[in-house]
This record gives sequence, C-alpha cells and structure tokens, in this order.
Amino acid sequence: MPILNRAAELQDEVTEWRRHIHARPELLFAVETTAAFVAEKLKEFGVDEIVTGIGRTGVVGLIKGKGEGARTIGLRADMDALPLTEISGKPWASTTPGKMHACGHDGHTAMLLGAAKYLAETRNFNGNIAVIFQPAEEGGGGGNLMVKDGMMERFGIEEVYGMHNLPGLPVGHFAIRSGAIMAATDEFTITIKGRGGHAAQPHRTIDPIAIGAQIVSNLQLIASRSVDPLRSVVVSVTKFNAGFAHNVIPNDATIAGTVRTLDEEVRNLAETRLKQVVNGLVAAHGAEVDIDFNRNYPVTFNHATETGHALRIAGEIAGAGNVNAEIDPMMGGEDFSYMLNARPGAFIFIGNGDTAGLHNAAYDFNDETIAHGISYWVRLAEQRLGA
Repeated sequence: MPILNRAAELQDEVTEWRRHIHARPELLFAVETTAAFVAEKLKEFGVDEIVTGIGRTGVVGLIKGKGEGARTIGLRADMDALPLTEISGKPWASTTPGKMHACGHDGHTAMLLGAAKYLAETRNFNGNIAVIFQPAEEGGGGGNLMVKDGMMERFGIEEVYGMHNLPGLPVGHFAIRSGAIMAATDEFTITIKGRGGHAAQPHRTIDPIAIGAQIVSNLQLIASRSVDPLRSVVVSVTKFNAGFAHNVIPNDATIAGTVRTLDEEVRNLAETRLKQVVNGLVAAHGAEVDIDFNRNYPVTFNHATETGHALRIAGEIAGAGNVNAEIDPMMGGEDFSYMLNARPGAFIFIGNGDTAGLHNAAYDFNDETIAHGISYWVRLAEQRLGA
C-alpha cells in the first residue's frame, strides 16, 4: 500500500501548520503557544476529549472510533525546539533569535495533527486513539512528567508509539529495530578539591588540574577495559574548567560529561567504575572530590511484539524494501523511553532525505515526509484497533 490518498490531500494544509510552528519555536516546557495551536486544531477536528496541562504543558486528544471497543492506543509527538539561531534561510525560518526547530519536532507535531484530522473524519477503528503532544523532550524529561501525571491510566493507554525523522534516510523510508534503539543519557559532574599555590612551587600544592587530566584519560578505560567490547558504552568528557592565571595552580577543577549505554547492566557498571576510577585517583594524590552522577533518560527500548506491528505498517506504506528492520542502535537519547517503560510500544525513524543533520543550525524538516508520516500513523491506529 502506498501513502493514503487522503494523506496526500492533506499535505499542503499540514505543511502550512508545520511552517507556522517552525517560525514560532519554544523551548522545553514553555511551549504555550504551540500547545494552544495544537489544542485549537484538535477542537476544529472534532476530537472527543482534549486535555491540556499534562506534564505541565502537554496536550492529549482522545478520538473515539465507530465501534464499542474500549482499548486505547497512544501516538506521541514532541513539540519543543532547541536553543540555536537558525541559518537555514527559509521563508518560514525562526522569528526568534536563539531558538529554532533544529530536530524536526515541528514536523512531528504537524504529522500527528494531520493524522488526528484524518482519524477524526473517518473513525475507522474500534476503540480509542490518544494523540499525545509532549513538551520538553530536549533535556527536560517532558515524557517522564506526562507519565507521572497519570496519562497512561487516565486515558487507558495500552500501547504507545513514537516516530522521529532521520536525515540521511530517504524520504518514504523507515527504520526500526527491536530492543534498544537509543541510549540512556546519564550525566556526571566531578569537582576535584586540591590545594592551590604558586605555579613555580607545584610540590607545595595538590594540583587539581594534573589530577583531572589523569581522570579524563582513565575514564576512557571504562569502555576499553571494563565493558565487554561487544556491548556499547560511551564516556565523553565535555567540560574541564579550572584556573584563572598563568602562574597560579587553582584550588579546584570541575570535569563534566556524559555516559551513554544501551542496557541496564552496562549502565550500572559504567557508573560504578567511573566512581571507582575518580575516587582512586583523587585519593592517590591526597585531594578530595564530589561526584554528581545524574541518571537521565533511560534506554529507549522497543518491545518485540509492538515493533513487529510498526514494522508491518511501515512496510505497507513504504514497501518492504524501503524499511530497515535492523537499524544500528544510536547513542543519542530520547525521552519517549519513559513512555516505553510505562507501556509496550515502539519508536520508529522516518526518512527526512538529504538534509542537514539534527541539532544543526541549517536543519529544516522535509515537508515531503508529511504524507508518509500521516499514512503510517493512520494505518497503525486502524490496524491495532481492528479496522
């Protein structure tokens, strides 16, 4: 089955919505304008129940099918932008300096709105569809807050599905895998407390910079010597702040970074080894240390049965040859992981074509993707609810 005729008919209208959202980017939970736009569209479509303020600024619309079935399937899109200044040069580029939709959440929201309009028109399913519009995916954990607000229980959601565009994957193609598809995104901050002094008399100091340099080097041994080489872990130091003068050894140094893993066993091991390495090196030099290890987004884990459903629908829309069923896991994170921890479901990538990469100031969502995304959402909803 190619894209749905009605989805193709909606292409231009949904493109207008997408570009409207793109020009008005909002960050984290402060997506009031976008959420109001979403809620107004859902009202226009005749969605049966519209609830705002879930997870602070999230929106959920409930669409009831023709039958008397009670099962509810959740379809999720994210709404927030990134703190970047856009350089795409598009007529619909961001009108707010320092904010832009550099990850395609404008496209995700528009495609799900298009699917909501289609589903509200046809209602060719037996049960309920919950369309979920989430704030604060880009670091705020909005998905976690929506789950904690009782969204799954309130709407009786039994399965939940997410979709994200992927630059480099051709338009009309999809990619997915069962199991871990995106990484846990833990963060650490290490504050080394030494003893400062004159740079010409290092023997009278406890040099936090020298200790920090050893820590940076030795943290790489977690991947190369502590974890099975067939299992993935990334330890990246992204900040090293210390000192204020050429001739002064400072009292303190701060190191920060991220740990990315694809399963809980390696995640636990990486945290344990990081603390052992840091504490050991600091103690060896007579310094003190504070370690703040923050467990951020968990692994995005696709459930096997639901991945099979998503794969089948993607194949119907794109053709089996245009669906990668075993895409390599990505070490980026995604807070749809919280929803997948709460309910079975699957996260799929949809092709954005040959565009700038995600989180790039030149990026723009490819509007040619829209009809494919709407078709996927509609057919998934209808088939999961027995139409």
